[in-house]
Amino acid sequence: MDFRLSPEQKMILETVRSFVQSELMPLEAEMQEAELAGHGNEYPDLETVDRLQAKAREFGLWGITTPEEYGGTDLGTQMAALISMELAHCLVPFQLGGYADNILFHANEEQKKEYLLPTIEGQRRSCFAITEPTAGSDATNIRMSAVQEPGGDWILNGEKIFITRGNEADFAIVFAVTDKEKGARGGITGFLVDRSMGWTSRYIPTMGSWGPARLSFQNVRVPARNVLGEVGQGFPLAMQWIGNGRVLIPARAVGQAERLLQIGLDYAEQRVAFGHPIADYQAIQWMLADSAIEINATRLLVMHAAWKQDEGLDNRHEASIAKYAGAQTANRVADRVVQIHGGMGYTKELPIERLYRDVRLYRIYEGTDEIQKRSIARNLLRGSVRIGEWD
Repeated sequence: MDFRLSPEQKMILETVRSFVQSELMPLEAEMQEAELAGHGNEYPDLETVDRLQAKAREFGLWGITTPEEYGGTDLGTQMAALISMELAHCLVPFQLGGYADNILFHANEEQKKEYLLPTIEGQRRSCFAITEPTAGSDATNIRMSAVQEPGGDWILNGEKIFITRGNEADFAIVFAVTDKEKGARGGITGFLVDRSMGWTSRYIPTMGSWGPARLSFQNVRVPARNVLGEVGQGFPLAMQWIGNGRVLIPARAVGQAERLLQIGLDYAEQRVAFGHPIADYQAIQWMLADSAIEINATRLLVMHAAWKQDEGLDNRHEASIAKYAGAQTANRVADRVVQIHGGMGYTKELPIERLYRDVRLYRIYEGTDEIQKRSIARNLLRGSVRIGEWD
């Protein structure tokens, strides 16, 4: 593995930094004000997101993981991870345009015209809906039912919860039980379900900036042509979607931890106590050093998992390690930076407490810490990975 960046890659990251500094950073104060007014989870609004994505496209930042045949640049997972780190340096939650859920590329040609291509162009918005009130970490326990009528249509009934973009989406990628007897491996099917078919969403307030939705399906009729992939083969598709996130989520955690560390470093050099900047004191220096060590280590774990994905290798073990390390690192760094700031770190006048609330989510969604450790240990015990081996 060689993680040195080519001149072209360096130029891309410089472009991302320039975009963050010129377009995103000026919005931080506005976002902070919105949160203090009780509207933080609604910011940025869809109009602002569309404007920012159009501006990013002018910078050449469009479809970074989308295949070239669909108008993207297909920079690969390693570059996508590095770009996620750069974007995460800003508090404003933002995703570059020209993107579609990876499993939408498994759609048939008609579905691609109706869902994939408009989503890439920003004309449609999707959400991924698998989590239910009784099926979080155990995705095999989903209960939403899909019953096929004699005419071929499917009738969906059930509820999904904690769905990212569920309030903004005009269609959902929904997973439902189509054959209880076959279980998860052959009895779950994916569906492309337009909001106009009858499902509804309700906002779920959270402690951070994440504003997920609760989706309700009551006798929602879905045409047979809207099955994604094959009937009964939805679970592998869902796992493919989740696996993709287990690299980019810790990448974002690294970026937020880097921002936090910079805030802590700047404050430690400016704040004077007992006649000296607090950066002169060993207690503060160790918090800064521990944070830098953990961030750098996690960055390499993320890059290793991303490299394996780019090489077409099985990276599930490395992705679980990176996901767990990213969540732990971001939370520990946030806690230290609050401590460095003392009482000011606990106020809403600084962005630290917001970041503290945001990074707490990493230990829960897209596979809890406990699930990641379970997977890591199971891989070791089964012998599917060997201690000391290096791909």
